[in-house]
Amino acid sequence: MFRNLLLLPVLLLLVGGSLRAQQRTCASHDVLLQQLKENPEMQQIRDAIEQQTTQFIQSGGVKDRVVVTIPVVVHVVWNTAAENISDSRILDQIAVLNADFRRLNADAPNTPSYFQGVAADCEINFCMAQRDPSGNATTGIVRRQTTVTSFSTNNNVKYTNNGGSNAWPRDQYLNLWVCDLGSSLLGYAQFPGGPAATDGVVCDYAYFGTTGATAPFNLGRTATHEVGHWLNCYHIWGDDGTSCTGTDQVADTPNQADENYGCPTTTPTSCSNGPNGDMYMNYMDYTDDACMNMFSTGQKNRMQSLFGTGGSRAALLSSLGCEPPSGGGGCGTPSGLAAANITQTGATLSWAAVSGATNYNLQWKLSSASTWTTVSAISATSYSLSGLTAGSTYNYQVQANCSGTTGSYSAAASFTTQSGGGGGCSDPYEANNSRNAAKSITPGTAINALIGTTTDNDYFKFNVTSSNRNIKVDLTNLPLDYDLQLYKGNSAVAISQNNGTTPEQIIYNNAGTNATYYPRVYGYNGANSTTQCYNLLVSLSGSAWRTDGSTDGDITTLEIPIDFENAGFGMWPNPAGNQLTVEVPLEADSDVQVTIFDAAGKAAVQQHKTLVKGDNQFSLDLRGLANGLYVVQVRNGEVSKVRKLVISH
Repeated sequence: MFRNLLLLPVLLLLVGGSLRAQQRTCASHDVLLQQLKENPEMQQIRDAIEQQTTQFIQSGGVKDRVVVTIPVVVHVVWNTAAENISDSRILDQIAVLNADFRRLNADAPNTPSYFQGVAADCEINFCMAQRDPSGNATTGIVRRQTTVTSFSTNNNVKYTNNGGSNAWPRDQYLNLWVCDLGSSLLGYAQFPGGPAATDGVVCDYAYFGTTGATAPFNLGRTATHEVGHWLNCYHIWGDDGTSCTGTDQVADTPNQADENYGCPTTTPTSCSNGPNGDMYMNYMDYTDDACMNMFSTGQKNRMQSLFGTGGSRAALLSSLGCEPPSGGGGCGTPSGLAAANITQTGATLSWAAVSGATNYNLQWKLSSASTWTTVSAISATSYSLSGLTAGSTYNYQVQANCSGTTGSYSAAASFTTQSGGGGGCSDPYEANNSRNAAKSITPGTAINALIGTTTDNDYFKFNVTSSNRNIKVDLTNLPLDYDLQLYKGNSAVAISQNNGTTPEQIIYNNAGTNATYYPRVYGYNGANSTTQCYNLLVSLSGSAWRTDGSTDGDITTLEIPIDFENAGFGMWPNPAGNQLTVEVPLEADSDVQVTIFDAAGKAAVQQHKTLVKGDNQFSLDLRGLANGLYVVQVRNGEVSKVRKLVISH
């Protein structure tokens, strides 16, 4: 279905309503269609981008890629004083982008458990440009007063001669325009492959940044959504209306009939995607800012493909925009932010020194707050905070001051104070609410830690050795219903979700030695205790673990990999009724484990198959399973592939 969002204001006038601050609107899809209509040759460019994206994903997608950092220039095109937003508000928006695209957002734990396994750190950072196209020092902010009272999707805001501001070279910068955007639009973006002169993202000033932005779009997610388009992600429902025939070209987002608005109080279901339903908390849906909290791994792969070999935005990797010009005049951005000596009421924050800096500015706030507290002119590279609230997550960022020049604020970091309650149980591992903040633990040594708030989320990390490649993770002494998940790098490989205080255990045999493994502990439905710790123990063995947690007896560990031939494995029909046929291609005889996981991540069907070299077909009985969304996993050793399955009897 062609959804003309530009007609929405007319429709709303007919019903006597107003869209501003009520429903999200984005014209990116309409702009793309208009560009394709005006320039038919652009379709060939788009097709080539999609072909490169497909090849990138089929070759394994993101592996050991270095994190991408994109220089940003913000063009503030203003007519009234209210439209001339402050520098601090712009920096707030960049901090939101960094948090959202790195899954460091404070509301990441709000992602439902059944989607946590595909929620991704997109490994993309953003910095305010410190060097302009001519090589001069810059703050990355361009301000242009205009006589134009309102802009539209005709791209006039991107041309100085039309009352806007000319784009900086797209191979060196992400251009963000902030203006009064009419037709009740929140924003729009240009997909990769469009004209260089108009490449970038446009946002209405009322919904840019956090402090002073208009609710319910006051958490910076409009820019997150639009930059997602700029990085080649489509609307999650595929812009097909309610037909269920469209696609966002992403395998791990459920098929969805249409956009979701507001903050759903119950999970919307459509296109036979129950019981988990729509991924309405995805940044590429239309929900309010407070309900958005994730990109998926499939969306991450689409973004990262742009920076792979032959990628449409690969030139940005060599941009010098984030580096101040040589010979002085610039001021770097602090890095290496860390929090130590964390107590219930205080913490010591530190950062790496910036060359040429005379002092630093520190901003900090509760993660749930919209305004920052600023401490100026700190002469050292550390600062101690006091008077904090127990069991609370705080964000902080640092800016360097050089002689005559002020640098950009760093990406925001976070920490969580120890929980109160006086129960004699402390947590020395906070803040560790993301994989990037995971704390190292020693296999064979039990640790104690707290899930102290409804949003607390504990990540730890360890490595295996070539002689001890078999992993067992035990989560015991549970005060409430806690669950356990294991990641290999960015990929979830196992989960344990027993009811109540039943201990959790994950066994993962024949693990790879070239990856870091991350156990994650979290409370089901926000379960937490400020006084009672849980116990976590990682055990490694040279022998494979049995399902009873022992290594007694002979166990054969197979190391013959499955040749999944890029596509993984075949299965049909999908949706399925009472029976599912699975086809697995092998390059050698092997034992294979086939598991169907339900929405809660529990194994609903599990079979071990001894298969032979070549194509193997077998059937699975589904008659005992309820209708809904499942995940099918085919695994041998450390090689694992998954696909979504809808069961509809």
